[in-house]
Amino acid sequence: MREQYRAEPFTEDSLAPSPMGQFARWFQQAVTGGLHEPNAMVVSTATPDGRPSSRTVLLKAYDGRGFVFYTNYRSRKGAELAGNRYVSLLFPWHQIARQVIVTGTAERVSRAETAAYFRTRPHGSQLGAWASEQSRPVGSREELTAAYAALEERYPEGEKVPVPPHWGGFRVVPEAVEFWQGQENRMHDRLRYVRTRDGAWSVERLNP
Repeated sequence: MREQYRAEPFTEDSLAPSPMGQFARWFQQAVTGGLHEPNAMVVSTATPDGRPSSRTVLLKAYDGRGFVFYTNYRSRKGAELAGNRYVSLLFPWHQIARQVIVTGTAERVSRAETAAYFRTRPHGSQLGAWASEQSRPVGSREELTAAYAALEERYPEGEKVPVPPHWGGFRVVPEAVEFWQGQENRMHDRLRYVRTRDGAWSVERLNP
């Protein structure tokens, strides 16, 4: 099973000055191109001794500082990031033959930023953040729904739900960002921004 990609050449002179600027361009094109959940990304973490794990998470914000997602800090990824800050993000935009690959370090966002985002979540999602002991074993589906029902009774629709102390955001601060454009005959374009010691960005082209 193989797809023959065809696209306009992706060249160095077409790049934005910074990787976040280039990401904003491609992300907007993914959105207007009708991709399903273009903010879905694969987040890969590892334990201190290097055992990796991956899962799909939704990007909730990005700016010049990095990429933000939210999770239970007691989850597997939360625990792994507590012991090993290195992380990778992958945006797999297959429908337009593009990928964005981010490597960097994760840091917690402020509680104020977490609270501001939490208030934008639907009421049910706010309850879900409390009901789920993310990544931990649960005896049954019934046990999980019972926990949610108890919270629903305690905090009915319209009632303010407090932000769980064990839940919040991570900001991934990029050290390198690769933009991958599929091309014919597997001669793909791969342009990678790399942060230099003085904080500036250099660009290198990688073999496909």
